[in-house]
Amino acid sequence: MSSNSILGEHPARDAFGSYTIAEDCLTGSDIPHRALTQDDNVRNSTINQLREALIDHHVSASMIAQDRRIIQNLISQGYPVNSTRRFPIADKTRKGNLAEVFLAEYICSATSSELPVYRLRYNPNVEQSMKGDDILAFDFVSQQPRIIVGEAKFRGTPSKKAVQDIVSGLIRSHQAGLPTSLQFVADRLYESNNTILAVRVANCAIQFVTGRLDINYVGLLISDTNSKSNVDQHTEGSLRNLVMISLGINNPSQLVNDCFERIEESL
Repeated sequence: MSSNSILGEHPARDAFGSYTIAEDCLTGSDIPHRALTQDDNVRNSTINQLREALIDHHVSASMIAQDRRIIQNLISQGYPVNSTRRFPIADKTRKGNLAEVFLAEYICSATSSELPVYRLRYNPNVEQSMKGDDILAFDFVSQQPRIIVGEAKFRGTPSKKAVQDIVSGLIRSHQAGLPTSLQFVADRLYESNNTILAVRVANCAIQFVTGRLDINYVGLLISDTNSKSNVDQHTEGSLRNLVMISLGINNPSQLVNDCFERIEESL
């Protein structure tokens, strides 16, 4: 198995993730690994892509319109209002959300999968990470329905534990059988009257039991330029249908700050 068998080709020009350079290889445990590096010459393009994706994952157009109405009503009554709170301020949460958003968008860009629900829009506390699967993408285009389960971590400095946490999280998902967030996704689709897609997602439970559902697993580590070597050295090789992604960045923490800087004001 290769990275391409789960992920497909690295995204072409202007697609999400195309501003990174990809190398497909194997870890020391023979797990497919797509090592991404950022070209500093196009760092601004990477930031622009990520900012747009972060906005999409956190707020919908209707949520933005609702916030604007509330702000205007408060201002008209003489109350000082700067903006609403849709994005985290906590550094740890920002890093986790950025890693999750990058993995979701990269998977959808590199495969025929789609992300039917942006789960961060449903987070009751923007300062805390959400429970459940980081990524649940669905591919209903392939010959057999497929779910891609993703686990993403951001670390300022890569470590053995970070890689082990990613893999162990995906192993737990595999051992549980169906992804824990499957019903959550189906319920949100029913609520938004996207009935056809909701039924397809819900039917994955039946297809799983009858052996007609493929489930793949993708782990991502975003860190500094030593990300690749850490993933190569510390990835456990016991899980089938797994591919690892590393994203190596010069000064990764600054990238997070740049992506979130004054993001509320850009709505």
